Amino acid sequence: MMNQPGKTLFDKIWDAHVVADLGSGTSLLHIDRHLMHDLGGPVGLEEIQRRGLKVRNPELTFATPDHAVSTAPGRTGDTNPQGGKLLQVLRNHTAQAGVRLFDLGEREQGIVHVMGPEQGISLPGLTIVCGDSHTCTHGGLGALSFGIGSTELLHVLATQTLVQKKPKRMRVSFAGQLPPGVGPKDLVLAMIGQHGAAAGTGYAVEYAGEAVRAMAVEGRMTICNLSIEFGAKIGMIAPDETTFSYVSGRPYAPAGDGWDQALRYWRSLHSDGATFDRELTVDVTTLAPQVTWGTSPEHTVGVDGRVPDPAQEADPDRRKAIEQALAYMGLQPGQAIAGTPVDWVFIGSCANSRLSDLQLAAATIRGRKVAPGVRAWVVPGSGQVKADAEALGLHRLFVEAGFEWREPGCSMCVAANGETVPPGQRSVSTSNRNFVGRQGPGARTHLASPASAVAAALAGKIVDVRTS
Repeated sequence: MMNQPGKTLFDKIWDAHVVADLGSGTSLLHIDRHLMHDLGGPVGLEEIQRRGLKVRNPELTFATPDHAVSTAPGRTGDTNPQGGKLLQVLRNHTAQAGVRLFDLGEREQGIVHVMGPEQGISLPGLTIVCGDSHTCTHGGLGALSFGIGSTELLHVLATQTLVQKKPKRMRVSFAGQLPPGVGPKDLVLAMIGQHGAAAGTGYAVEYAGEAVRAMAVEGRMTICNLSIEFGAKIGMIAPDETTFSYVSGRPYAPAGDGWDQALRYWRSLHSDGATFDRELTVDVTTLAPQVTWGTSPEHTVGVDGRVPDPAQEADPDRRKAIEQALAYMGLQPGQAIAGTPVDWVFIGSCANSRLSDLQLAAATIRGRKVAPGVRAWVVPGSGQVKADAEALGLHRLFVEAGFEWREPGCSMCVAANGETVPPGQRSVSTSNRNFVGRQGPGARTHLASPASAVAAALAGKIVDVRTS
């Protein structure tokens, strides 16, 4: 697999995992890591047992509760009763199958897409799947990772393989250096805003360019996390010395001679003069912090900009979509996005709940307080993130400023755990989806970076973090 000229990063990893060529561009792939959470995992494991099957490689499957558990301080598995039922099934069946469960109370427990990289379960060059569309997050390490459905989940449990049709290849190059006040979340929202939420459909996307190479691994995971909001189920960044330094010493990472062998392979994982089916370039040098105004991640504008006026849209379908989004969000055509009052701020999710995200958020506080009438939550992505943040004293900065410091989990990103924004109220969120009802029925969600979210909490309205 070493030194294959003319192959993309994606092709190298795909080809190394083909068990059988099934024809018509379809292959049977070996799956290196299978991650499960408390929504899909219990159902899949129950069905495997019902069919009289066994988990083929339990040592390659890892589970953790994240979607349905409460994140309230002092929570137990039953704090959210519906989630407690799912968790008990997950506990029972992982124990029977020999699958490692990172349970509540363990440092390893957390959002599955935070926990996997953090523990070294996710590594460069691996195929990684999970019953969650944001599995593309792990591509920030140079893995080929994607979300799967319930039937596919059963297939992986029973066979450690998966039938997949090979997608086309796209490269998105982020040109230039990020300006002050602009981070990975702003960069990827700008990409989706410029090219649309369907631009990546049918592609495996590789992100490249000066801005990406200068980015820490956690920022790269934020970029890859929103690949699915771009329409692509696979997003990847070639591993480099920054990646290897991040992986080194993690609990499940190779060590000793195994590390040296892995490193030799990982250093071959880059696109060698390869031709992509589509190339896009995003100039980052003049970007402002980004915030969404509507009900799709492509409804994005610079914080110094204005929401669109549907009357100026020639396409009738797009005009109607803009009108509907503005009506749902309670915004007026052409109004400045800055100054929009907010009720809630949520810092968390698999997009932005890692230690570096919380450090950036805390640094934005600068001794100020959450504005009256605003409720603001900080939800660490894992027990390890929570412990590390507390060791640095970040939790005290948040609490003293008026934020609520909570337990690890998906929380208000997905509203599957009783943690929702009330109907009609407005939230600035570091999560990845602003769909109708995503944070609760009637909730109005503006996606933004951790720094912009904190700035909104302090001001009680959407503001430009560069001048607030």
